Amino acid sequence: MYTLFGDAVFLHKISIMKNLLFIGVLSVATFVSCGKKEDKKEALYPENVAEKLSPEDQLVADGKELFESNKAACFSCHKVDKKVIGPSVKDIAKIYKEQNGDMVAFLRKKADPIVDPSQYNVMETNFAILKTMSDEEIKSLEAYMMSTIK
Repeated sequence: MYTLFGDAVFLHKISIMKNLLFIGVLSVATFVSCGKKEDKKEALYPENVAEKLSPEDQLVADGKELFESNKAACFSCHKVDKKVIGPSVKDIAKIYKEQNGDMVAFLRKKADPIVDPSQYNVMETNFAILKTMSDEEIKSLEAYMMSTIK
């Protein structure tokens, strides 16, 4: 009977030791994880350059992104430097600048075409897409297109 009692005490001590070991390991892990924090260093080159752009440059960047996106699909008919289906972006911008035209009004179907009016029927099919865009998006397209001749 003494050995049975002794074995129970021995097993109880082992159980206590396991619990203490577990608590010790948990304490060390908590101490290490809450210990020294790494100082964040400012990057030499910011990851998000868009945050550093002026409002005008941001508008141009947004317009370029929209122009090249599938949402607007302008790139499928217009290239920056050459005529494809529609006139080049530079030609469009140059004519609108020379004639003091309102590109936003044209894209909103509130002004007559001034660049190659004979091709207006081809462009007219895209007004359904342009109608879904916000005024800010239309202005960004204009800003991008006009930026190609600066």
